[in-house]
Amino acid sequence: MNSIKRIITVLVVILFFGCSTENDNLNLESVDKPTNIDALMTIEQDNSGKVTILPSGEGVTQYEIYFGDGTLNPVAIQPGGKVEHVYTEGVYEVKIIGTTIDGQRTEVIKELTVSFLSPTNLNVIITPQASLMVDVSATADLETYFQVYFGEDPNQIPVDFMESETVTHTYALAGTYQIRVVALSGGVATTEYTENIIITNLTEAPTPTFPSGNVISMFCDAYTDVNVDTWQTSWSQATLDNISINGNATKRYSALNFVGIETTSSPIDATAMTYFHTDVWSSNFTEFKIKLVDFGANGAFGGGDDVEHEITVTAPTQEQWVSLDIPLSDFTNLNTRGHIAQLIYVAAPSGATTVYLDNVFFYNQTPTPLVAAPTPTFPSGNVVSMFSDAYTDVNVDTWQTSWSQGTLEDVLVSGNATKKYSALNFVGIEATSNTIDATAMTHFHTDIWSANFTEFKVKLVDFGDNGTFGGGDDVEHEIIVTAPAQEQWVSLDIPLSDFTNLTTKGHIAQLIYVAAPSGATTVYVDNVYFHN
Repeated sequence: MNSIKRIITVLVVILFFGCSTENDNLNLESVDKPTNIDALMTIEQDNSGKVTILPSGEGVTQYEIYFGDGTLNPVAIQPGGKVEHVYTEGVYEVKIIGTTIDGQRTEVIKELTVSFLSPTNLNVIITPQASLMVDVSATADLETYFQVYFGEDPNQIPVDFMESETVTHTYALAGTYQIRVVALSGGVATTEYTENIIITNLTEAPTPTFPSGNVISMFCDAYTDVNVDTWQTSWSQATLDNISINGNATKRYSALNFVGIETTSSPIDATAMTYFHTDVWSSNFTEFKIKLVDFGANGAFGGGDDVEHEITVTAPTQEQWVSLDIPLSDFTNLNTRGHIAQLIYVAAPSGATTVYLDNVFFYNQTPTPLVAAPTPTFPSGNVVSMFSDAYTDVNVDTWQTSWSQGTLEDVLVSGNATKKYSALNFVGIEATSNTIDATAMTHFHTDIWSANFTEFKVKLVDFGDNGTFGGGDDVEHEIIVTAPAQEQWVSLDIPLSDFTNLTTKGHIAQLIYVAAPSGATTVYVDNVYFHN
């Protein structure tokens, strides 16, 4: 007997120390309150009123169920467990409390309807999503819960869900499926709804690769978008949903006849752009139209200077992304593009088409130089450089004065620092704080590259001894280069003697470039210097 007692004592000590060690490793301060407390409540369809309650949640070690029908004591359930309870007909508030290991509690109240009549007013919402997915939700009167059959497997076990839930299902293949939703109460009779839906294997649209400086974006994850007042005007005939496809923001227009998109508060100036781009996807469109409307300088619709044009895309390819790159010159009647305020999409078959939309932007498909400008070889002692990697530059106050009309970017071309002027009319470059003494120089040099200029002008301005603009001794002269070669570096070596009116060259303070077509030209500039 004493031996048995000693064995029992040893076992108790081992168990005690084992439990103590385990509890020492448990940090109760790191335990959060339970979350996502919910319950699926299903009912027997035999007029018995027997309801099965299956609670769920995260971080829960025990549930308490209060039945809401006057039963005094709750029932405790472990995670994964369920409880049955018999109700009479009526509407009940069932309280579910989830408790953590350290006693923290979260509770929710779920409404339970027990009826022996068949459900009424069944309303089912079926929303096909991208990548073979569909969402299903439903509401009804007198129902306790719903079941959904997705039509993929004739032997499928239905999925149970409550009125406040959305069920998502992923199909194996694209196709047309019949979805059946059944509303159940406590009686034998049920209420059903069926709908045929088209499931598509839709992936995200292609990512555009145009340089951001060449783009005015209305909707695209790859660029910063301008302000758009609305993607669905009040006079549109369509339903808009903003969805995400593999993390990529996408517009979905269903039941589409036409949709108006407006930028009336900040009209888009697409003067310098050459193309309109949009990516569209549909499983059933047979025609797609795009209309652009410019409200004119007064910015008001119907103000007398509105212009518009519509492009029709016949028989677009279905069930794949179609990238539409439309030259703005094809919008023949859109003879002004400085105040674009409306974009309108139209689809056929009218009112029965679903179209996914992404990457809506204007862009300028101006080619860019693939190689850097030629490296100059004049000895540095014979050069006064304003901008060149080959020399040490003098101080230049600005490469774009406040009165310039153009956009400046400092870019690299094959690793070589280059000035890029886009939407160029003219640009002023100033060295006013330290004017340039080119008295000993014989030539002015600049390398220029453009895909679309038809004329280029170079003006030099000398402020005179007083170094002040308008001081009475200013002199200037402009050189015009007509029809310069496009899409290649043009090296301009202009004798300073050609600047006839530039009678003094000791205080050169301004260099001005002018390009045509005005405001619609992109010019790359490198190697700006005087040399002897």
